[in-house]
Formats: sequence, C-alpha cells, structure tokens
Amino acid sequence: MRLIGPNGEQLGVVSVKEALKKAEEAQMDLVEIAPQATPPVCKVIDYGKFAYEQQKREKLQKKKQQVSVLKEIRLHPNTDTHDFDFKARHAVNFIEDGDKVKVSVIFKGRELAYTEIGEALLRRFIERLEDVAKVEQEPKFEGRAMHTILAPQKGKKKK
Repeated sequence: MRLIGPNGEQLGVVSVKEALKKAEEAQMDLVEIAPQATPPVCKVIDYGKFAYEQQKREKLQKKKQQVSVLKEIRLHPNTDTHDFDFKARHAVNFIEDGDKVKVSVIFKGRELAYTEIGEALLRRFIERLEDVAKVEQEPKFEGRAMHTILAPQKGKKKK
C-alpha cells in the first residue's frame, strides 16, 4: 500500500505490517483513504479528527445544495379574469422565490368536453409568466386535469 505520513509526506509503497508499525510509533491511526487505487492509499492520522473533518465537509455540501419546491396553482375552465390575475401574481412570487410552479386546470363533469378552453387558459398563463419563467413541461392532459410546469429562468432569481 502507498503510505502518507501524518504531515502529508509520501512514505512510499510499504507492507501493511510496516504501515501499522509507523502509525503506532506516531501514536495515531492508519486510515485507508483511497481503497480503489492501485496500490491502495493509506494515511497515518488521528481518526477522530479525520471523521470530524469529513462530517464538516458533508455538512457544508448539504448546506450548498439547492432544494427545489414545487408549488401548485389550480384553475378551472371557467376561472374569471380577476381570479386568473390573482393566481398569476402568486405564481410570479413563487417563481421569484426560486420555486417551480405546477399549473393545473381541473375539469369537472361536462367541462371535460371543453378541454380546448383549459389548454387556452394554460397557454395564457404561460404567456403571462414568460418574462420570469420558462416552460419545463408542456401542457399535458392526465385524467381529469391538464398540467404544465414552469421553472425560474436562470439568473433571474431574486432573494
């Protein structure tokens, strides 16, 4: 195995016994850093400190991850203009916060015969939000509802 000393110096390729002996001399632990490498890489370090540093790195990576939330706005084919404007303003706020928005048109009873009205409503919604959002999923009909998903445009996030 390739051995790295406690101060980061290369100690060369040594046997397992020799590596354990050097770790014991330094009163530290022998930790395998890269098991898939040929030969495997081991380091003489304090394992408690190593585990703490690794935990810190993972926590920092988790912190930097961006969580995407999907908000839903529901409409009906006979949604009035005031309600439409109100829901569009809410959608703009969601998009500006960095969330995705799923816009659904729900059909009840005989409304199912007029799916083109629902599609026109979705197209109007997309048109209203085109300056702040991009279409991630085109309008699609599933069961008794028609959906589209809008996502924030890159570089337009305001927080």
